[in-house]
Amino acid sequence: MPDITRRAMFGAAAAAAVPAGLPLVRLVTSLGVVVVRLRPDAAPLSARDFLKYVDNGAYDGGRFFRVVRADNDRGHPRIDVVQGGIRPGLKQGPPVAHETTQRSGLRHLDGTISLTRDAPGTGSGAEFFICVGPQPALDFGGTRNRDLQGFAAFGRVMSGMDVIRNVWQQDAGGVSPDQYTIGQILTKPVLITKALRIG
Repeated sequence: MPDITRRAMFGAAAAAAVPAGLPLVRLVTSLGVVVVRLRPDAAPLSARDFLKYVDNGAYDGGRFFRVVRADNDRGHPRIDVVQGGIRPGLKQGPPVAHETTQRSGLRHLDGTISLTRDAPGTGSGAEFFICVGPQPALDFGGTRNRDLQGFAAFGRVMSGMDVIRNVWQQDAGGVSPDQYTIGQILTKPVLITKALRIG
């Protein structure tokens, strides 16, 4: 079978495995629009918590504020991600239980959106990151975190990865809250002017 036919078949099979009618969220930013498809079927706690912040308008006035890439990453294995959060000064709600990729079946692929966290069970929809390229070190069993629990993936960018890559390439010489993130904070955070469900 020609490679191109095999790729087409695998692509169709992967698309068929994703249920129809999943929620879409549009993030309108100062650099363009990003549309994310959420997976409450696979990661219900994480996806629904993120939607709670969207529906409450908490991301209106939020921002992308941190980037991790080859020139500033202090972890191992190194990763490429863009981090965003709710409007500054807004109170974050309670965390949700950690949904591993082992449990959800999702993976940290190019465009995957996932919850930030410290210890497992400390993440919430108030802060998230988006992968730039595949990041298997962030999956369950990956060694980016010593606990090997990975991060809670809950959706994927459907359009606007060019915007995310643009964010990722912005100057990251901003003031850092701690030693670890020096060189990772955007000098000019990218504003999220509006986040809303669509479709």
